Amino acid sequence: MQEILKGLNDKQYEAVINTEGPCLVIAGAGSGKTKVLTHKIAYLMQEKNVAPWNILAITFTNKAANEMKERIASLVGEQAKDLWMGTFHSICVKILRSHIEKIGFSSSFIIFDTSDQRTMIKRCIKELDLDDKMFTERAVQSEISNAKNEMLEPDQYALRAKGDFRKEKIAQVFEKYQKSLKENNAIDFDDIINFTIKILNENPEIKEYYSNKFKYVLVDEYQDTNKSQFTLIKLLAENNGNITVVGDNDQRYLFI
Repeated sequence: MQEILKGLNDKQYEAVINTEGPCLVIAGAGSGKTKVLTHKIAYLMQEKNVAPWNILAITFTNKAANEMKERIASLVGEQAKDLWMGTFHSICVKILRSHIEKIGFSSSFIIFDTSDQRTMIKRCIKELDLDDKMFTERAVQSEISNAKNEMLEPDQYALRAKGDFRKEKIAQVFEKYQKSLKENNAIDFDDIINFTIKILNENPEIKEYYSNKFKYVLVDEYQDTNKSQFTLIKLLAENNGNITVVGDNDQRYLFI
């Protein structure tokens, strides 16, 4: 344990040993925010005897996740490989592979990249006989992505769009696009988190399983979370309430 706590300043030490309940760490760039997370995870495993699979650590890039896991392994050894650590999307894909049949897809679903999305949207625009100069696939894809980031489904977007000719047409494309994705057993990048939330909300037993499983939830770069990411964190941390979030208040608004 001394190795884990070694080299921490007073504030970092306080954040690391504060394991129960919510913990919000706000600090500027280069102040050791990531160090707090890595040492706190190691502290949980070594001092609190928390199994690595009961810890969920979320980062914003795969590179950051790999670097954090390496740093934790240097403190606790090979058991670090059993941590649930990754980006929001990589964590959600793991959950979706096990449960996506609950919303009508098979576990072999494919994930459309931006190019795939625009190709399908272009086809939907053509099938709806819309002017492809007024409704470019790039602009429509961006509008649909923004709607999904607000956690809007096609019918909800259509309700908001009433009275706006252009958005009413985009709502039609949105609906057709989502149906086309499902017919192809495909989801897009924006669906990954939203569909995970949908499954958790509609299946209490699945939600209970994961919110009980993740006894401790830790989030890096918390200032960058959007509405769907915040909702997911809230669902997964709900039962145990042990959540640590680390962010820079100067970079963006923090959900608290």
